[in-house]
Amino acid sequence: MAWQGLAAGFFQVPTVTRAYTAACVLTTAAVQLEFLTPFQLYFNPHLVFRKFQVWRLFTNFLFFGPLGFGFFFNMLFVFRYCRMLEEGSFRGRKADFVFMFLFGGFLMTLLGLLGSLFFLGQALMAMLVYVWSRRSPQVRVNFFGLLNFQAPFLPWALMGFSLLLGNSVLTDLLGIAVGHIYYFLEDVFPNQPGGKRLLLTPSFLKLLLDDPQEDPNYLPLPEEQPELHLQPPDQ
Repeated sequence: MAWQGLAAGFFQVPTVTRAYTAACVLTTAAVQLEFLTPFQLYFNPHLVFRKFQVWRLFTNFLFFGPLGFGFFFNMLFVFRYCRMLEEGSFRGRKADFVFMFLFGGFLMTLLGLLGSLFFLGQALMAMLVYVWSRRSPQVRVNFFGLLNFQAPFLPWALMGFSLLLGNSVLTDLLGIAVGHIYYFLEDVFPNQPGGKRLLLTPSFLKLLLDDPQEDPNYLPLPEEQPELHLQPPDQ
């Protein structure tokens, strides 16, 4: 049956990508069905630190707005670039990938306080796209059949697209900034004279998440593709 094929394909997706995208979809579905409201999910430091509603530190990264073009557009990019990172430069390094999420989420939360940002899922998406693009500089991207350019220009193209849709680009800029900080600390600074790795994944994450053998539960999707074609989601 079709749903069985869909389920089988879903379980071939690597673990972190599968968990994050599923959490985003389920959160949006819960809001759409009125089991939850966005007011229970958004980041509010007063409610977090005074009322101990600590779940808001996580749920603000899971809600991308109501069902519609914006939601499917964001989910397309979250799924695609999260998966390509996990199957590419983070292959066999699940703990390091989770630590990237934690590091990025921590920085975004701190910086988001300055801009009074309540939902940071789009910033996390921009970070994933930025890190992938810097690690795949030779890949050419076909942007909705309109533009062709090298991967490092993709985060800026997405920001321009958000601007055309009338959205604030502050969230995209935050994700790009945090993505650049991560990329610099992880890929640039350690290769400089006297440089070293400053982002060390905690041992307990490696013990919990890393498997000494490659995870057989998903099919490879090589990061180094000659060209990527991005198509808008069905409305």
